[in-house]
Amino acid sequence: MTHMKKFQDIIMSKSMRGLCKEEDYTFLAMTEKNPEGAVEGALEKDCRDRKEDRVRRRLEREQLEKERIREIEEIKKEKEQQWRTHVEKLTSNQEKNLQERLTRLRRFREFQRKVLVGESGMEGRLAVNQLLPRM
Repeated sequence: MTHMKKFQDIIMSKSMRGLCKEEDYTFLAMTEKNPEGAVEGALEKDCRDRKEDRVRRRLEREQLEKERIREIEEIKKEKEQQWRTHVEKLTSNQEKNLQERLTRLRRFREFQRKVLVGESGMEGRLAVNQLLPRM
């Protein structure tokens, strides 16, 4: 009945009192061993535990954030590298196409020159050289 005497001043419903009996007995056991120090020590320990838990969770969040940022940067670098490779391929293909086109154009000009020289004869060589740039 010590339980009833110590907690009778606390206003509480009967059902709530039934739910809290086990906690009350635990609390009473702690206060009987060390009336003042145990309660304060338990509260301090509980506060320390909560603080450590908050710090631990904060560090975990920071670590996850750093990892997420690192992954984003890696993906960004990979995309940049893919883009550079793509641009290099396009540039190289364009240069190759231009070189092939230049070669075909030179061959065609040589062919034109041969045809014009053949049609006009040797004396028309000067006229052919003047005529070709106009084309």
